[in-house]
Amino acid sequence: MFDPKNERDKKTIDVFQQIFKMNPNDFKSNDPEFMKILQNYIFGDICAIGELTLKEREMITCICLTTIQALPQLKAHINGALNVGNTPLEIREAIYTCFSFIGFPRTLNAIEVFNTIMKERKISLPLENGKTIKDEERLSKGKEIQESVLGNALDKMLENVPGKIGEKTAQFITETYFGDTFTRKFLDHKTRELINVVILIALGNTALLKPHIVSSIKFGNSKEKIAATMLQCAPYVGAANAISAMLVLTDVCKDMK
Repeated sequence: MFDPKNERDKKTIDVFQQIFKMNPNDFKSNDPEFMKILQNYIFGDICAIGELTLKEREMITCICLTTIQALPQLKAHINGALNVGNTPLEIREAIYTCFSFIGFPRTLNAIEVFNTIMKERKISLPLENGKTIKDEERLSKGKEIQESVLGNALDKMLENVPGKIGEKTAQFITETYFGDTFTRKFLDHKTRELINVVILIALGNTALLKPHIVSSIKFGNSKEKIAATMLQCAPYVGAANAISAMLVLTDVCKDMK
């Protein structure tokens, strides 16, 4: 049982009620001991650290759960994300942002969970279309956004792939990742790039994390916010992934000095 006189329990109760609209003491589990460890760690400890709002924390959590395909938990946290102020369009756009990194099948699984919740909440589907550009503009608009933060780093990274496959891969990434995704409505570039950092943390992909941390900073996210985001990921994807990401962040901070 959570004791409101205990400071840690009190924090857990407060945050849990805001997100899930219920008291954690009313949450039924066949293993209440483990659930109390989990809930105190996430809602009593992690949510008290850093400059993230609850709205941002729940968005980050939804992206972690989408990436690792923890779909039952994703359903609970999409509802939680709505409860603390994320709009349906913002959550949908965050899930859309994942496809370049985790592929279409896993993204579709998350969209199906999202759509189920929309129906349960009596929200009409499909939601408003977010596209803002014509198909023939995908490459030019994508390159414009890409070069503003990465320059020609992507082309250089893939230039030695045999059979000109690297060249086509770079083009497709520019068109889909930047052209199709970053030009859409409902989320700004700053938020989308922080989402990309979250996806890479969840995947444990430190090879691509560094340029995305740099891009995230260039789009306006502070180093402190990125660090808090990494900590927010830890309960969902493991401390090892979060610490590995923090080490990359410290390298970026050194380079920027």
